[in-house]
Amino acid sequence: MAFEWDRIHKHEDNIMNDIFERVKERVEEHYNVDDVVNLTQEQIDELAVYTEEELDKHSVMQCGFTDVINYWESTQVAILEADNDNNVGEG
Repeated sequence: MAFEWDRIHKHEDNIMNDIFERVKERVEEHYNVDDVVNLTQEQIDELAVYTEEELDKHSVMQCGFTDVINYWESTQVAILEADNDNNVGEG
């Protein structure tokens, strides 16, 4: 019988979530923020430089840093859109 692993995607999702949470927690601790959404653009740029220049390109942690940066960027877009929605009709 050939080897099978039913629902392997569930395990992969759990591992990816664990990596994201570990990176997120370390970043929040380092920058002394309650949530990565409170990081500045400069701090996000520092993380990008770290992942490109310091972290091995084959590191399993790369996906965690990428996800943290993407999460931050998506929240910034949502904040800007909400601000724009609140200002519609003003001016």
